This record gives sequence, structure tokens and C-alpha cells, in this order.
Amino acid sequence: MNEESKFTVETVDSVPAPARARVDDAEPEAAKLERKRDYLEGFLAEKPAAAAAGEPGGDLYEAVIAALKDIFDPEIPVNIYDLGLIYGVDVADDGGVAVTMTLTTPHCPVAESMPGEVELRVSAVPGVRDAEVNLVWDPPWDPAKMSDEARLELGML
Repeated sequence: MNEESKFTVETVDSVPAPARARVDDAEPEAAKLERKRDYLEGFLAEKPAAAAAGEPGGDLYEAVIAALKDIFDPEIPVNIYDLGLIYGVDVADDGGVAVTMTLTTPHCPVAESMPGEVELRVSAVPGVRDAEVNLVWDPPWDPAKMSDEARLELGML
């Protein structure tokens, strides 16, 4: 494993100095004092693109969320959206809405009636063709899912 390595050594008398950095387009001193072009000017004047009706921020989606915020838990004086019972709202292009939700507990007294009320209220939103409610238990609901508004209302904040 002892192989001999051979290196070639070159001897030089001098090395040329490296070239100096040059800036050909440096601005003159007077230009430094002038007001610069505002690069954000066009960006700030541009209006955000409108969200599609079924996407968050869109008219239909926000109307569905508003309808969900009108439904209150009978035992807790907070709407089901801020309570964190709504896990998802999917709005299709044709106006079909699927709401994925849970309840605070499987033994909730409104376990049979709440999904029906959600379906009825969402179906009544103008522009909604039909509504489907999917009741899930996984992940289970816990107080961490509540919005700050709900916590404030319940004195937990």
C-alpha cells in the first residue's frame, strides 16, 4: 500500500498582479442624491387577483362560512365554526359543497340533528347546488381547535 507519489514542482521568479476590480456603470455623485425609481410603485398599485367563488376568499366560499357561523352549539354559546368543529369546506365549481365536521364528543346530545342542520343551512346559501356533510371523529375535537374569538367568549383567553 506504500505507493510513492511524485509531484512536479515549478519554480517561478514572479507572479503578475491580479487585475483590479472595475465598475463601469458606477453612478456619479450627483445621481446618488437624486430620488431613486420606486421599484414597489407598480406592485403597490396592482390589485390582487380575484379569488374563484369556491376558493377561500371567494364569494360563495365566504357565504358558506358565514352560514356556518350562524349555527351555535346548544351547550356552548359559540358558533360551530369558531368552536373548531368544522374541519373542512370544499366548494366545487358546479356549486356542490362538502363540509367535513366533528362534534365535541360522540355522545353529544345533538349528534343526530347537528349534521342535518349544517346541511340545511349550507344548502340555503345562494349559489349552492347541494350540500353534503361528512361527520368524522378522527382527529377528535379538543379545545385547542377553537379560535381566539371563541376562547375569549368562553373566558379561556
